[in-house]
Amino acid sequence: MPRNRNALVSGGKPGHTDHVDAHRTGDPPIVDPGLFGPGSVTWQAHGDPMMWIAGVRALYLQALHPRAVRGVMQNSDFRKDAWGRLMRTANFVGTTTYGTTEAAEKAGARVRKIHSMLTAADPDTGERYRVDEPELLLWVHCAEIDSYLQVLRRSGFPLTETAADRYIGEHRAGARLVGLGPTEVPGDQAELAAYFEKMRPELAAGTEARDVDDFLRRPPTHPLLIPAREALWRRVANLAYASLPPYAHELYGRPAPAPAVVTRRLRLTGILLRSVPARLRWQLPPKHILRAMSRLGPGSRPAPYKVSR
Repeated sequence: MPRNRNALVSGGKPGHTDHVDAHRTGDPPIVDPGLFGPGSVTWQAHGDPMMWIAGVRALYLQALHPRAVRGVMQNSDFRKDAWGRLMRTANFVGTTTYGTTEAAEKAGARVRKIHSMLTAADPDTGERYRVDEPELLLWVHCAEIDSYLQVLRRSGFPLTETAADRYIGEHRAGARLVGLGPTEVPGDQAELAAYFEKMRPELAAGTEARDVDDFLRRPPTHPLLIPAREALWRRVANLAYASLPPYAHELYGRPAPAPAVVTRRLRLTGILLRSVPARLRWQLPPKHILRAMSRLGPGSRPAPYKVSR
């Protein structure tokens, strides 16, 4: 797809607007579908409410890389702003999935700029390193993609093997936004599994990972809201933790139900959350999907059945 979509309408001359040239030719204006577009697996999958549980799972998994989690903990007050971090991640995913190409590129540029200014230190060796090292960016990327894919599939979202491979491959575009080369990241399930197998010896549940675990289980809450935290948030955090791979449970030192039990719980949760009207669910993060539908038309509405088209 040409980077300058105006060139499709204006005959290749940058600077001409879609509206002027479309009016002259009688053709409808070309609307920017963004990085992925309604024909992608990503477009359909990211509208699913189980993405929120997948996001919490990603935090758990990312925290098992000592250098990566150190970069987070040393450059932010995670205990006071973990919810803010989750919302910023959701906003980034929403923008890059459903926003225009320009909005996605700007979001990526902001992330790269912030990361370029941050460093972290190894408390054991005193080594100081940049948080935008490719190795760390790759871990964060793969932990997110694996979490989204695993939670969606196990909760009943209809992703075939082929669609799952497409989903992973599509996210090479997202990897570029945060500073990775598209060929540096896994392109299908086999490559993603091989990456995690290679990384396992480097993973550990150090002090920072246990801080993340403690916070996600018991985030600071106003006394009046503690019952709601116990009734709602604890269930979300427990389910996200349970959906981690067995080696992650071993590293954290906390058991989890058998995988079959976890899958049943994910499916039940998926049924419950998907029963909430989509237009109500899509208010957060801030109306990305609704704005995309307004921009591209009602046919762009994300829906699971479209994945198999």
